Amino acid sequence: MSQSTLSRAAARGADAGAVAHTFRKAGWRLLPFLFLCYVVAYLDRTNIGFAQLQMKQDLGFSDAVYGLGAGVFFLGYALCEVPTNLVVKRFGTRWTLARILVPWGLVSIAMIHVSNATSFYVTRFLLGAFEAGLVPAALYFLTHWFPNQRRGNAISLFMLGMPLSGVVGGPLAGWAMHDLQGVWGLHGWQWLFVVEGVPAVLLGLVCPLLLADSPERARWLDERERGVITDALRAEHAGEAHTAYTFLQAIANPRLYVMAAAYFTFICGIYVIGFWLPTVIKSAGVDDVTQIGLYSMIPFAVSAVGMVLLCRRSDARMERRWHLAACAWVGAAMLALIPFVHTSLALSLVVLTVATTAIYSTLPLFWAIPSAYFAGTNGAAGAIALINSLGLIGGFVSPTIVGWLKTATGSLASGLYAMAALLAAGAVCLLVGLSRSALDRGATNRAH
Repeated sequence: MSQSTLSRAAARGADAGAVAHTFRKAGWRLLPFLFLCYVVAYLDRTNIGFAQLQMKQDLGFSDAVYGLGAGVFFLGYALCEVPTNLVVKRFGTRWTLARILVPWGLVSIAMIHVSNATSFYVTRFLLGAFEAGLVPAALYFLTHWFPNQRRGNAISLFMLGMPLSGVVGGPLAGWAMHDLQGVWGLHGWQWLFVVEGVPAVLLGLVCPLLLADSPERARWLDERERGVITDALRAEHAGEAHTAYTFLQAIANPRLYVMAAAYFTFICGIYVIGFWLPTVIKSAGVDDVTQIGLYSMIPFAVSAVGMVLLCRRSDARMERRWHLAACAWVGAAMLALIPFVHTSLALSLVVLTVATTAIYSTLPLFWAIPSAYFAGTNGAAGAIALINSLGLIGGFVSPTIVGWLKTATGSLASGLYAMAALLAAGAVCLLVGLSRSALDRGATNRAH
């Protein structure tokens, strides 16, 4: 913590221990709920990876149809993301999240009515459109609660929802698809969409009751605790001429597009894991969906621990770029290695575990960069949303290309090589386009 932050805290009668206690209190109140939202979000966007083990046969879908349907989610997401987050400052994060959670949960449940390729594409598009804005709204929300030196860890705890959704989602998918098969006349894959859609609706209904948009509005903090947090945030931005920095100025900043380009490649890697990991495990000789779900827990459980440790190391050293690049390169190497070990379950799980840990860690490490660069600006929510929106096009490109190549070649190998190359290139893009000195100067050069 900066000396100015401590001085202000001391002026309110709070020592360093009290400051730490205040941020822990805020973290325990806010982060578990945001974490649950992200778990459910990631379940609802990637449960199609498990559902396709049954629905492709039931509905006669090819890998190309599946890949396009999995990816079209991100077209809806990208189109609606920026408009959603341009109004988050007006309506507040808690009501924005409620508006996002309830409709997407209902659309997820409506996936039980998918009967052909067209209805598959339409519902996946609508799911993306309604879910749009969740991550940038949450990241924007965190900038109002945690200063930069604490934000990386807060983001990593929020984004633990991504790998831990795999820990929960694999066994849950296996159970729903196996044990609920035929109940009330529904297929197992249909029950999967119901079981994983209902929690989104429930979270949306309680969201306005649990979150406070800023420390000043948090009734569960006393006056001194509110002052500790607000003083820490003000001290971080003291002397920065950024209050007039608007969304239009943000979109004119070339570094925004460097961030978006790098993020695009990381997302391509993320959704190779999210959509195709069950297929890789199946190709290693595991046919039972319950066993596939249980085996899938291993990479995600390990990656959850690795993500937190890497982000804490990054926070401690206040270094993002090289941590991020190293994770992308390791993830790329592991994706390229999968075709050489895919016949061995043990080796496949080892490679998948390292790949998942490295690739999933790119997300919280990455978001610590733009959330700090644009923090406190009037255009912050829109800038973060635009980066997320542009980058998430990778969620469309990745499954579409991999699915098409798998249909054309009969193998995942060529798609994995293509995504590995993109990941490696993204790390280079980040290092070249965002120098450390440029990021350090960001707060004072944002308008240029």
